[in-house]
Amino acid sequence: MTTTDIKVHQQTSPYDSPWSFSERVGVLIWHICWTLFCSWTPKPLNSWRLLWLRLFGCKISGKPFVHQRARIQIPWNLSLGDRACLGDRANAYSLGLIEIKNAATVAQEAYLCTGTHDFSKPNLPLVTAKIIIEEDAFIGARAFIIPGIKIGKRVVVGACSVVTKNLPENTICVGQPCQPIKHRPTNDS
Repeated sequence: MTTTDIKVHQQTSPYDSPWSFSERVGVLIWHICWTLFCSWTPKPLNSWRLLWLRLFGCKISGKPFVHQRARIQIPWNLSLGDRACLGDRANAYSLGLIEIKNAATVAQEAYLCTGTHDFSKPNLPLVTAKIIIEEDAFIGARAFIIPGIKIGKRVVVGACSVVTKNLPENTICVGQPCQPIKHRPTNDS
């Protein structure tokens, strides 16, 4: 993560919203629409859920899968590649950008968190940073990924792991904090 990937939002106090009125209204309308039109739908109605995500600015290529119980905070900050998967109760807390690339899976109840606060300042401004999940990566159940992380291609993140640094491609990673424990063979090796 570089300093250009980090955005510090302007707030005069910790109680002020960093979002404009129109952004807050957009998020409210999004949550109402997802609840009314998508959260109750069966799995085969994935195309219907993708339509609603597109209507709210999600960048979609190909045909990803988004579970009806997935939680997406701000859809216009989410990008989904072909055959990407956002699983049951997975949480894309997309205060900043989240990219889930082709064939990457975010399993049930995993949490992708793009926001934190600058605790060194009295106004505790919101700080956001992009999360990138590269192609063919697998994020295990209940894993937690902090802001500004890049998960490399073909990485497997074990269940309940806490990812606090970028993970190199073709590795199996576990723990709190998450660390590579094994090289994952490719089709070439």
